[in-house]
Amino acid sequence: MKIDIKDYRVPSGNKVKLDKWPTLVEPIYSSKQEYKALLDVQVAALSEQQEIQYASNRYAVLVILQAMDAAGKDSAIKHVMSGVNPQGCQVYSFKHPSASELDHDFLWRTTRELPERGRIGIFNRSYYEEVLVVRVHPEIMEAEHVPDGIMTDDEFWQERYYSINGLERHLHHNGTRIIKLFLHLSKEEQRKRLLARIDKPEKNWKIQLQDVEERKYWDDYMRAYEACLSSTSTRYAPWYIVPADDKANSRLIISQIILETFKSLKLTFPTPSEEHRKELQLIRKQLLE
Repeated sequence: MKIDIKDYRVPSGNKVKLDKWPTLVEPIYSSKQEYKALLDVQVAALSEQQEIQYASNRYAVLVILQAMDAAGKDSAIKHVMSGVNPQGCQVYSFKHPSASELDHDFLWRTTRELPERGRIGIFNRSYYEEVLVVRVHPEIMEAEHVPDGIMTDDEFWQERYYSINGLERHLHHNGTRIIKLFLHLSKEEQRKRLLARIDKPEKNWKIQLQDVEERKYWDDYMRAYEACLSSTSTRYAPWYIVPADDKANSRLIISQIILETFKSLKLTFPTPSEEHRKELQLIRKQLLE
């Protein structure tokens, strides 16, 4: 596949204007059959890399997906990660925080679910909700029991970005590689997908009135995403803006980004020590006898 992941990477320090980033690009595939064949190759390669990662037990990989509703986060996880051994992968979908979670700092509940070395962690939404939905709906802050005086501080959001960047820098330097994917969906394509959820009975459970109400805040969300992407795309934890109007195309791009991240780690299966080699020969002898 001819995918240059640099085309989708947000350079560190770059001021993002989402209307300059496409939601639809020329497809990498020419037919449904070719798409399936290309994805199968990517899935198999990712499965192989994950097996080596699990065996070497040196790095953790954290994949963060953020997007507006109906952008395809769930289906991307389902298709791209379909070949990964469940023993080496953990998926967390973060919903409305519980009372206990609200009594801690905004990074606490997601930090508890970070992947161990040798595993892939997938966050379907994440701590970034705290600088996105909370920024669009500041009334949510009331439930977070933020100390008096902080909510009116002009530097409040910059401090949250600073905290996020600090966490991600710490994780990177301790062996966790972070892949951050923003699935960039157009408002019109979202409208079509929400209507499809109504028209298909098996999809009815995926739509609520609140989903449509949130469309009223579309411009506010875009501004919040622009500020977030601009402030938190770093050398060690970059953001990728993935065109999401074509689900198949976005899956191929996502799979390539994840696969190239794995390949950059140059992982290998553990090499047995001399003592272990002798032990293996002893085991062989016993089994043959």
